Amino acid sequence: MQVWIIIPAYNAEKTIGEVVRSIRWSGEYRIVVVDDGSGDATAQTALQARAHVLTHAVNRGQGAALATGTAYALAQGATHLVHFDADGQHTAGAIGTLLNPLYQGRADVALGSRFLNHTTHVPFLKKWLILKPAILFTRLFSGIKVTDTHNGLRALTRHAAERMVLAHDRMAHASEILDEISVKHISYIEVPVMVTYYHRGQGFTEGLTIIKDLFLHKLFHS
Repeated sequence: MQVWIIIPAYNAEKTIGEVVRSIRWSGEYRIVVVDDGSGDATAQTALQARAHVLTHAVNRGQGAALATGTAYALAQGATHLVHFDADGQHTAGAIGTLLNPLYQGRADVALGSRFLNHTTHVPFLKKWLILKPAILFTRLFSGIKVTDTHNGLRALTRHAAERMVLAHDRMAHASEILDEISVKHISYIEVPVMVTYYHRGQGFTEGLTIIKDLFLHKLFHS
């Protein structure tokens, strides 16, 4: 098994070092941080924490950073890939929880869900103005029944990662991944995970932009 943790990072100098170290302490994982055009010392801090670091010359978005990290990990021989956020909201212990059903052959993708347990307190506006509408959108347009959509914590087998083609550079990629799972009949399972909120995250306008972008992509690429 060769597990690669892919961390898209933008101006994450304050958190990326601790995030990388916590992952290294939690298991025998290889870590690649994709510095998405940061204006701070994100890349240097990640290197000091002993991660592999790739750098975008300009900020392209989280979707593009994940695509870059995925291509790199696959080229290095990854058998499993895990998407992990750079802001410290995810816990390294969840990595093993996500990987277990993949190791057992129960699915090719494990999706982290904040709504399968009661340990995550999602801010009210984020939950009802962004996440719940995104779940409804996904069920209507992708036909995939999930309890969470824009959760950046997920694990994939190499087989699943090689089959996915992602077009969205920015935050809409999260729903696009679910669309790929549905269209290509990739087996998946949801796993309860805890997310700790330290800051606001995406605003309502950004949430609407995500849904708009996905709708237009679905309309013109169906």
